[in-house]
Amino acid sequence: MTNRIYQSLLQHKEKGQKSFAVLIDPDKVTVEKIDELTALATEARVDYLLVGGSLVVTNRLDEVVQQIKKNCDIPVILFPGSPSQITPYADALLYLSLISGRNAELLIGQHVISAPFVKQSGLEIISTGYMVIDGGAPTTVSYISNAAPIPADKNEIAMCTAMAGEMLGMKLVFMDAGSGAKRPITEAMIEKVAQIIEVPLVIGGGITDPEKAYRNCKAGADVIVIGNAIEKDASLIREMSAAIHSVPTRII
Repeated sequence: MTNRIYQSLLQHKEKGQKSFAVLIDPDKVTVEKIDELTALATEARVDYLLVGGSLVVTNRLDEVVQQIKKNCDIPVILFPGSPSQITPYADALLYLSLISGRNAELLIGQHVISAPFVKQSGLEIISTGYMVIDGGAPTTVSYISNAAPIPADKNEIAMCTAMAGEMLGMKLVFMDAGSGAKRPITEAMIEKVAQIIEVPLVIGGGITDPEKAYRNCKAGADVIVIGNAIEKDASLIREMSAAIHSVPTRII
């Protein structure tokens, strides 16, 4: 088991290079749609493709990942909503622990059940502190987890939660306002969290235009994840990628 993808995330962060990840929900794509998305993603120099959803109801995960891998060389990272969302055909797995909630099942319980299968998968495992931030609308994650999101204006709670996740050994912190969020995470919260942690910071949920993606990167996000907006208009991939990759890098 290698850590190639995580090392690429660390190298990008060290250089100040921002990364763009497109989220693909296996329930919402056809073969034709995958072909379109992968072609656009390759052209736009998308860094990562995340595959998963909070509630995957079809049994197409293997098929979707294999089609993506057939079409392009962009790393495929699983973003699972449950232990069943695992396929060995991907490159890596975000092993999510819902550190913003108080449901022990999503902190460690489901991980105990899935650990043998995850170990056998051969996937690169990236332990991820997952934080749900209130985006102004109920999310599937909050409903299933029976856990309240962090209030959008409570920067200190977000800071301390991210700090705790890093000290517990999480390799990534992923702050998510949820699919279709009415309010994306504020730049103020992103900046506060980015200043207090050293691991890469991933931001997703409610980012619908390139300007917002750019501002999030300037505030300290290392990776921007966009799914819902691209489901509605796949051509946004080009504009989003251009905005994210235009953020100036640090001079080393």
